[in-house]
Amino acid sequence: MALVCLTVGAFAEGAPVATDGRVVGDESRTRFVLDLSGEVDLSAFTLAEPYRVVIDLPEIDFRLPSGAGSVGRGLVSDWRYGQFAAGRSRIVLDVTGPVKIDKAFVLPAVENQPARMVLDLLKTTTAAFDEELRKSQLARDTANEPVQKADQLPPPDRSKREKPLIVIDAGHGGVDAGTVSASGVREKDIVLAFAKKLQERLEQTGKVAVLLTRTDDTFLPLGTRVQFGRDHAADLFLSIHADSEHEGSVRGATVYTLSDKASDREAAALAAKENASDLIAGLDLQKEADDVTDILVDLTRRETRNFSAAFANGLVGDLASATRMIKNPRRSAGFQVLRAHDVPSVLVEIGYLSNDQDEKLLTSDEWRSRVADAVTQAVMRFFGQKYAYLGK
Repeated sequence: MALVCLTVGAFAEGAPVATDGRVVGDESRTRFVLDLSGEVDLSAFTLAEPYRVVIDLPEIDFRLPSGAGSVGRGLVSDWRYGQFAAGRSRIVLDVTGPVKIDKAFVLPAVENQPARMVLDLLKTTTAAFDEELRKSQLARDTANEPVQKADQLPPPDRSKREKPLIVIDAGHGGVDAGTVSASGVREKDIVLAFAKKLQERLEQTGKVAVLLTRTDDTFLPLGTRVQFGRDHAADLFLSIHADSEHEGSVRGATVYTLSDKASDREAAALAAKENASDLIAGLDLQKEADDVTDILVDLTRRETRNFSAAFANGLVGDLASATRMIKNPRRSAGFQVLRAHDVPSVLVEIGYLSNDQDEKLLTSDEWRSRVADAVTQAVMRFFGQKYAYLGK
């Protein structure tokens, strides 16, 4: 990873505003420009497989024109942006091949011109790119500190808990918008709204506790989402998404559990898409740890998968009474976000943003309430069977 890191001045209180972004140049030299309301610190680095350039910034209020980033030029095919973590924003440029970061700087505002962040890219060879990555291994390790694998941590302690804890994970977020409908509705917004509604309904029962992995438009790596559930010793982990497909004719909800072999081709394809979330955000995943094969971990994993399957089977029935389901709504595949070996975990695709009828439902508060009630019913029955103290 070629790393450029420099301080170019502090910004005034409040997040700087980005008002426009553009790409100029050709296939030999390309410049990316972002108009800002003030000067910022930045760091920029490259990643391979696929080739990308990542720009890390402090929190930015992106007020860019509609469609910004969908079209590139020269060495940049397209680009995306968003909040990456609390207080941090990220821009990811998809590039056409190996590139070198020639310059990265911010120009102060002058007269009627706003402050501008400028990134210059040069075309380079694969060999030169790879050599630069090798030399900057330490920088890559620092910029992408891996989340400690869940299987390497001590088991959570639920013995003193008065209520079961459900962790609700709203998928995508920040720089990763997820599916975007033809009308511009973003999956990350839809699933967060549903997650909050579900939290409200569950907490109204007074019998369970609820936490959200994210409460705003923040990107979370898949490993961080899994670790959040383990750190809080969750009794159930629900990951919420909204699907898409090219034809636009498929609609309805689906319930997924983890399996080493996908139940069907569609489930395998969806898992591959959802597992690519970290790549979309510009994360370097090459340091992911190996699986732990300890027999106790394996036994716990089997028990957890049984609990996950039991909850998923019940959830399908409750959802079917509240909303349309796809054909064969109970499916499984290798979703990374469901891999906590000791937390029962289920992924729910609440509908298809690629379908006009589903989009209308997904954006309806009345529909969200109805479906949240159905999920709540499934959760209460699951814990009523699993924990005697739920009835207190």
